[in-house]
Amino acid sequence: MNGASRHRRTRVFLAMALVAALASACAPTLPSPEGVAPQQRIEAARPPGFPEGDYRAAIARGELVYAIEPARSLVVLEVHRAGRLARLGHDHVVASHDVQGFVAPALRRADLFVRLDRLVVDEEDLRLEAGFGARPPEAAVTGTRDNMLGPVLHAEANPFATIHVAAVNGGGDLDVAITLNGVTHASRVRATIDRQGDELVASGGLAIDQTDFGITPLSILGGAIQVQDRVDVRFTIRAREVAG
Repeated sequence: MNGASRHRRTRVFLAMALVAALASACAPTLPSPEGVAPQQRIEAARPPGFPEGDYRAAIARGELVYAIEPARSLVVLEVHRAGRLARLGHDHVVASHDVQGFVAPALRRADLFVRLDRLVVDEEDLRLEAGFGARPPEAAVTGTRDNMLGPVLHAEANPFATIHVAAVNGGGDLDVAITLNGVTHASRVRATIDRQGDELVASGGLAIDQTDFGITPLSILGGAIQVQDRVDVRFTIRAREVAG
């Protein structure tokens, strides 16, 4: 093989390696809860202005208030790849097992929050439920973490996602205001709400656009590898009555 041929093959190999490295950063990824020390758990913090006092006052008045049980609740976001070279990227599942907050049926409202650095990415069972197949290589999972926390969500400046829900009732449409990346966007969400004994269970789904929250979906190689703007969200929230 002559020198020119070797140089051409080297350039092709380096180009392919670059594409693979960029593809590994195609979607958000965040650390596992098991890696967070107990003193750093979400229970120790609240978003600024979180209206916990409103619910305490409702309890004091003898009104029914439910407290969300994080360990029994789940919010799942499905992030999809796009672009001409989408096959080189990965779809991802981002989940929260730490949703916290309160529901007050008499006030027809609920307030919830999620700390972004407690999100978990690409759990095997959730990937299978989403039809995404096996978990991507660890490099792909690790490579996307910085994109999520840094240029995507700016989590250092905005560490929480908050959700304010109005018109809480036995089912049907809910008016929801989601604050993410410092931007609040209103949505109408179809949900099913069941009460069984002292427990309340709300489940449903919605689709959100990242651009509605001032987020620019990742796009590299002139758009050949992208993250879709639309993110599919599904949730099951379990809450238990707070004793007066």
